[in-house]
Amino acid sequence: MSALPPAPAAHPAPEPRTLLVKVFGKDRPGITTGLFTTLAEYGVDVVDFEQVVTRGRIVLCALVTAPREEGGLRAEVHRWADALHLQAEVISGTGDNRPRGEGRSHVTVLGHPLTAAAVAALSARVTGCGGNIDRVFRLAKYPVTAVELAVSGVRTELLRSELAAEAAVQRVDVAVVRSGLQRRAKRLVVMDVDSTLIQDEVIELFAAHAGCETEVAAVTAAAMAGELDFAESLRARVALLAGLDADVVAKVRAEVRLTPGARTLIRTLKRVGYQVAIVSGGFTQVTDDLVRRLGLDYAAANTLEVADGKFTGRVVGEIVDRAGKARMLRRFAEAAGVPLEQTVAIGDGANDLDMLNAAGLGVAFNAKPVVREAADTAVNVPFLDTVLYLLGISREEVEDADEDSDEPVEADAPVEV
Repeated sequence: MSALPPAPAAHPAPEPRTLLVKVFGKDRPGITTGLFTTLAEYGVDVVDFEQVVTRGRIVLCALVTAPREEGGLRAEVHRWADALHLQAEVISGTGDNRPRGEGRSHVTVLGHPLTAAAVAALSARVTGCGGNIDRVFRLAKYPVTAVELAVSGVRTELLRSELAAEAAVQRVDVAVVRSGLQRRAKRLVVMDVDSTLIQDEVIELFAAHAGCETEVAAVTAAAMAGELDFAESLRARVALLAGLDADVVAKVRAEVRLTPGARTLIRTLKRVGYQVAIVSGGFTQVTDDLVRRLGLDYAAANTLEVADGKFTGRVVGEIVDRAGKARMLRRFAEAAGVPLEQTVAIGDGANDLDMLNAAGLGVAFNAKPVVREAADTAVNVPFLDTVLYLLGISREEVEDADEDSDEPVEADAPVEV
């Protein structure tokens, strides 16, 4: 029995002719309804439409199938727009928008301020490496200006490299992450404590009560810059606390200052289902209190040894150093049931580098140069809640959630910039 001849290849159906209807002018209620009511009289199908309102001015675009009475539709759209003192334009075309190129990314830009020169330079970089900006959305207008760009046509890694170099020149912060469901799925945030969650270096607060603050601060700075081994520097600094009365813990806890935006960041993350952890090269004598005050899910830190009511100048148990922070990130992720690629790590010092590199997204927050250069992205404004914008959460969503909540909202401390 002879084989049947192959079926002829199916040809894709031709795309319908389309019209792009664009409306501009002063925004008011009813414009969207009015335009589509006008279009409905001609029996067209909606292929796509977008609308944006900026400072009370509307731009409304509708891509629709072209009707038989194309001339009548054009005339009617213009009559409707003229009656509302709007401008209208109807452009003939074929098919839908061109497909977006492969390699899609979300680019978050933070500026304080965000200048036109910075936007021009960054957008030129996108174009220069073969990318296209498909959409732009403002996430926040204060305390920084934050915008999100949807970019296609270029690999995320290349785009990140190009924009990081330009961001440093323009003095803005830029984060580039791959588009997709994974961005929305990050469910664990792990933060450093000293100079990240809080404004202070805890060991220096203890050292001030022991009369050795200057000496300890110098060693801390060298360790955070990566010039000294962290574990070795920790033992040297802690040794200077020997003999200090352990009752000073209560005073140090009272002196700790949360970073502006810390409460907002944690409160918002918890509301959207994230788990939040801290990992610190500091001490449980302080982090235990932060866990209680902020409702954190996990914590790890060093513990100062106490004997006869005084510090011995030693730490007990496993030291949380650079490698230890990354180890704790993995441990917390396992306990939370979250894959590492769905974690976010935030830190500022060299001892945070392994943790930042292990996380799905590593954020250098007001960090030392060696950390900024190695992290996925850097934030250089003094507001910790700007990290929310990197996750696609807008300031408006944060404020709406606060207004809708029955829980009392404790405000973040103001900051001068």
